Amino acid sequence: MNKPDVSIIIRTLNEQRYLGDLLQGIKDQQTKFTYEIVLIDSGSTDSTLNIAKQFGCRILHISRDEFSFGRSLNRACEASLGTFLVLVSGHCIPYDQHWLQNLVKPLYAGSVQYCYGRQVGGPHTYLSESQIFSKYFPKSSSLPQEGFYCNNANSSLNADVWRKYRFDEDLTGLEDMHLAMRLIAQKGLVGYAANACVYHLHHENWRQIQRRFEREALALQQISPEILLRRRDIIRYFVRAVFGDIMRKPHQILNAVSVYKIFRYRFHQYLGSYNGNHLHKRVSSELRDTYFYPTLSKGNPLTSRSLTL
Repeated sequence: MNKPDVSIIIRTLNEQRYLGDLLQGIKDQQTKFTYEIVLIDSGSTDSTLNIAKQFGCRILHISRDEFSFGRSLNRACEASLGTFLVLVSGHCIPYDQHWLQNLVKPLYAGSVQYCYGRQVGGPHTYLSESQIFSKYFPKSSSLPQEGFYCNNANSSLNADVWRKYRFDEDLTGLEDMHLAMRLIAQKGLVGYAANACVYHLHHENWRQIQRRFEREALALQQISPEILLRRRDIIRYFVRAVFGDIMRKPHQILNAVSVYKIFRYRFHQYLGSYNGNHLHKRVSSELRDTYFYPTLSKGNPLTSRSLTL
């Protein structure tokens, strides 16, 4: 096949719920860029791979024992043919038909070398998570931006830049921010394209939410070890976040259930962040599985050391 302009890389593990919508959304894109779709799967047991085959994806596999976010991306990037790499989560759906064009255009124009797009929730997204999306993914673009925040659920990257820096394979998350930090340290440019938007549709239980924030806090500890979360900080952040969520909720639909969900989400967010910030850098294989395979793991190895705030 002719070399495509773009390789769209999708990491999957049991993503049958939204993968078809994502792939159809890619198929419907209005773009001048040619593309291929490279899907790297880490052991799906549902219809994920059948759906991928129906849409003509090139399918790669990585075993559970080998998996990390950085390693799976590196494997897919190695196999990709495009000049530009687009990274998108298997539970994200393009907001419109211009998502791909708008996400790759800043790279093509040379404005930045690493770009991430906007994320919004869906009708069933927790209110607190929607507030997090609003904070980190505003309505206005910044090309380039200040700081090294980046998010691989919806991002694009020059293939040459990936070859130079590659994603860290040992981090439990935030491999995107780690690469962006190294890129900026070498005078590279990272940017945010608000017009390259996706719906990011999590359906996590409370334990999975806590684990997600925990593994990201552990990764942040390794990226920026000077960041220390104290108990009083966590309590302050929790109270401020709950109050902010309640004040932003339309009063006509503010009820006991919605308030309960706000408290639960923010509790698990900050408990997970505190635990992750205080974990040692070496992670046991059992704990590693709870981070990378949360829906397949049994029990919670952190229960004995979890704190009541």
